[in-house]
Amino acid sequence: MTNKFESQLASGVLMIRPVRFESNPMTAESNKFQGRSRATPAQQNAQAQAEFDVLASKLRDAGIDVVVIDDTPDPHTPDSIFPNNWVSFHSDGRVVLYPMQALNRRTERRLDILERLAAEHNYVVRDIVDLTAYEQADHFLEGTGSMVLDRVNHVAYACLSSRTQLGPLGDFAQQLDYEVMTFDAVDRNGVPIYHTNVLMNIGEQVAVICDAAIPDNEQRSAVLRRLRDTGHEVLSLSYDQLDAFAGNMLELRGSDGARVTTMSQQAFDSLYGWQLQRLRSNGRIVHAAIDNIEASAGGSVRCMLAEIHLPKK
Repeated sequence: MTNKFESQLASGVLMIRPVRFESNPMTAESNKFQGRSRATPAQQNAQAQAEFDVLASKLRDAGIDVVVIDDTPDPHTPDSIFPNNWVSFHSDGRVVLYPMQALNRRTERRLDILERLAAEHNYVVRDIVDLTAYEQADHFLEGTGSMVLDRVNHVAYACLSSRTQLGPLGDFAQQLDYEVMTFDAVDRNGVPIYHTNVLMNIGEQVAVICDAAIPDNEQRSAVLRRLRDTGHEVLSLSYDQLDAFAGNMLELRGSDGARVTTMSQQAFDSLYGWQLQRLRSNGRIVHAAIDNIEASAGGSVRCMLAEIHLPKK
């Protein structure tokens, strides 16, 4: 199914500037990428704010419309810097709210942000699809962390985990008319990977994936075949590159119409020359050092960006 009216790439993103950022103890069990910083919470927050500001500035310089909204001190939301887990925006004007596993992440959801997108930034919100009731049954789906969306072909790729479960995934697929490709994925130690966007990204023409992380041969072949059948060139990542958050890149559209692939400095440094050459031939690369955010919270650049596909007034 191809939607000629929906672009894979957003030209605008929502970013939440942190005020009390720190490694979140409520997410540590399922996220083996976090908790690598020895800095104090105050140091983690100060460093995260500085890293955030540099990334936002670089994206704006690349022609991306960056909507920055400050987090609030209370309630304490240590992971608010990752808004793509609680909300996604779609080209038909729908906004989806997602069920979150950690109790202190559920308060990241703010309807005032949706109101400000409409009132201050001229985005059109026509309907809200609220999946948060699944939290009552301990079923979770953490937005475009749990799913990597092929928006043109309406395919949702999802590695199943404690944060990505079939109930809300099926509900999302039914309400937004998506085909679902589920699979299991593990890190080099056999530990389930908590979010799909850690291991893959889908752009207009290039899909990046650590396919070695999918241990089942049939599942891996099915995912790669679906990517190629939808016209994507597949760029494979190694486990070392997965650990450096190279899978957590995101392709956007600049104001000049050119593609912009954004990632962390660590991810950029992990890529081979031929991989960088292919990505540069696809468009511009924007990279920023967010070592503290990655080490403290276990998420990278893509997690910090909620793409705004909403129409404008």
